[in-house]
Amino acid sequence: MKGKNQTSVTEFILLGFSDLPKLQSLLFVMFLVMYILTLLGNISIIMIIRMDPHLHTPMYYFLTNLAFVDLCYSSTITPKALVDFKVEENTISLFECATQLFVFVNMAAAECLLLTVMAYDRYVAICNPLHYPVVMTRRVCTQLVLGVYMVIIIYSLIQTVNIFSVNFCGSNEIDHFYCDAHPLLKLSCSDTSFNEIVLSIFAGFYCFLAVIPIIMSYILIISAILRIRSSEGRHKAFSTCASHFFTVILFFGTLIFIYVIPKSQFSLYINRLLSVIYTMVIPMVNPMIYSLRNKDVKRALQRILEKKWFSYAKKFFL
Repeated sequence: MKGKNQTSVTEFILLGFSDLPKLQSLLFVMFLVMYILTLLGNISIIMIIRMDPHLHTPMYYFLTNLAFVDLCYSSTITPKALVDFKVEENTISLFECATQLFVFVNMAAAECLLLTVMAYDRYVAICNPLHYPVVMTRRVCTQLVLGVYMVIIIYSLIQTVNIFSVNFCGSNEIDHFYCDAHPLLKLSCSDTSFNEIVLSIFAGFYCFLAVIPIIMSYILIISAILRIRSSEGRHKAFSTCASHFFTVILFFGTLIFIYVIPKSQFSLYINRLLSVIYTMVIPMVNPMIYSLRNKDVKRALQRILEKKWFSYAKKFFL
């Protein structure tokens, strides 16, 4: 039961970067540029893969879903953060806060499992190339992606209910630029030790389930690559995994630091910096990683541009 001087919270105030008043304009421009690049990059990846039949393969089917997830979970955080730079009261209702947390956890969890599925796809392609068309059929790929979305809905529901099952009363100022789990638990007037344990255990277990298959896949992939005799063949095999491997290190590294390692180990500024990295930077750089290092995507873009140019030229001259 709440005390007489305790008032139930119905909305929160996102403090964001209000403690850095001199950097407000710079941060606004930086976040805006990153969000625009995120939109352009991920939409371009989706459109290129959709428009070019040569890219209608399992690898690019998963990449399309990854780009869609990056779009969604960046859009869950960044637009609100940009608006908060320009308004005096950065309020968000209890329902909106819970919705933002649910969608964000949903998309972040989806990225984890999609990276795992993509690692399995690379394992089959490199270690069992002759069986690849039989193993990675369209039906199997669809089932894998549907399985990802079913798991993440259950996981995000558990985590959201766990966070919002506590009592919020008194202070309603979230010391963050979005509704995140740990800053929310700090506002509770009830004992949150159990909720903290549940959060860390589920996040750690989820990361474990996602990371272990990736590690096992790459051990087998590296073993298979080292058995390739020609240096050209080894280089080609490594290049097909380099983009995915870099994304895995960047994404899971920041995720583990924020949600699995105890919060007392890091300052508020470090936590916010890591949050910016995986909510804004990673969705922005993923399309660059997969397109700049990918000859298939660059060739597909060239074919699309040539086709469009030929079509326009034909209409103009004829």
